[in-house]
Amino acid sequence: MTRIKICGLMRDCDADYVNEAHPDYVGFVFAHTRREITAEDARRFRDRLVADIQAVGVFVDEEKEKAAWLLQEGIIQIAQLHGQEDAAYVEWLKACTGCEIIKALHPEKGLGADRYEDYVKAGVDYFLFDSSTPVSVGGTGKTFDWKLVPEGNLPFFLAGGLRAGNVEEAIRTVMPYGVDISSGVETDGKKDRDKILEIVKRIRRAGNV
Repeated sequence: MTRIKICGLMRDCDADYVNEAHPDYVGFVFAHTRREITAEDARRFRDRLVADIQAVGVFVDEEKEKAAWLLQEGIIQIAQLHGQEDAAYVEWLKACTGCEIIKALHPEKGLGADRYEDYVKAGVDYFLFDSSTPVSVGGTGKTFDWKLVPEGNLPFFLAGGLRAGNVEEAIRTVMPYGVDISSGVETDGKKDRDKILEIVKRIRRAGNV
C-alpha cells in the first residue's frame, strides 16, 4: 500500500480535514515559506490529530537543536530535512533523538552515488524526491521528470506537483513507498477538504492495484 503524506497544514480545520481522510503522515513546515507555522501551532495541530497519524517536521537548514527539541517534545515524530543538511547533521539528530529521518533530494540537480550512500550510512530512513526552482526547495507545485528518480534500496517518497489528475500515473510509474501532497490539495493557497478526500481515495486505489 502506498503511504500518504499531506504536507503544509496551517489551520485547525486542516487537521480536521486530514483526520477525516486519515493519511499516514502530515507535514508541519518550519521553514521560511508561506506555509510556515510556529511550534505552538504545531503542538495544537498535533493534539487535534488522530493519534496514529504521524507528524513530520519539515526543515530547511534549521538549527539541529530546534529540530531535536520538537521531536523530544512529541510535537513531531519524524524530521524531514529539505536543505543542505549533510551526513553529520543526520548522524547527530539520529543519535540525539532516535527518530526517523527523511532527506529530501532533487533529481533535476543531479545526485552522485557517493552522496546518496553517505546519507544512507548516516542513518536516513527515507528519501524524498522533489522538484525545485531557483528560489524554492519544495512546495513548488511543479512535477519533474520521474525517470530521474535514482535506483536504490531505501524506501522513498515522491513529491512535486502531484494532484488528483496525475497521482495514480505517478504511483504506477515510479512505485514509491509514499507520496507527498501539498499544493495539489489546495484551493487559493489553502487546504481543500474535498481535494484531500479525493486524492487520498485515488492513492489508495492506485496503491492497491
